[in-house]
Amino acid sequence: MGASADAVADRAQRARLQEAARAAAARVTDPEVPVLTIDDLGILHDVAIDDTGRVTVTILPTYSGCPAMGVIALGIETELMKDGFADARVRLTNAPAWSTERMSEAAREKLRATGISPPERVSGKRALFAPSAAVGCPRCGSSETERISEFGSTACKALWRCRACREPFDHFKCI
Repeated sequence: MGASADAVADRAQRARLQEAARAAAARVTDPEVPVLTIDDLGILHDVAIDDTGRVTVTILPTYSGCPAMGVIALGIETELMKDGFADARVRLTNAPAWSTERMSEAAREKLRATGISPPERVSGKRALFAPSAAVGCPRCGSSETERISEFGSTACKALWRCRACREPFDHFKCI
């Protein structure tokens, strides 16, 4: 094989390793909403492998000071180790900023299925301060709902109640 053939083979091998590392990191679930993976949430931003074979996974915190990020980083390192990536590091970055727009449609469906109302599709600069226009009940689908508390089981959720079925539920805030 010539030098250029070796380079192509090396690039192909690195691409396979990068895909495998991404798949390992993507298995990690959010400790606060364990039905969602970090890939579902859009927290998993990038996976890179350098010339020495070291894996760097870049994640986006959902908000500054999110207590789950340390647990998520440890989970990523653990999953990478299980798949043979012993030399790995996790890097947090705030650029680009994470928003609920990064959440997959699968994530929104998983939230509904577990009784959590998903966030609106588009966030705005007043999203944290303006009440949601219409929050549907994830149990019965009614739009006859009311916010009970700005804070729910975690800081990224608010507590709502359905007037139709009378059940309380968390609503994932639009950020």
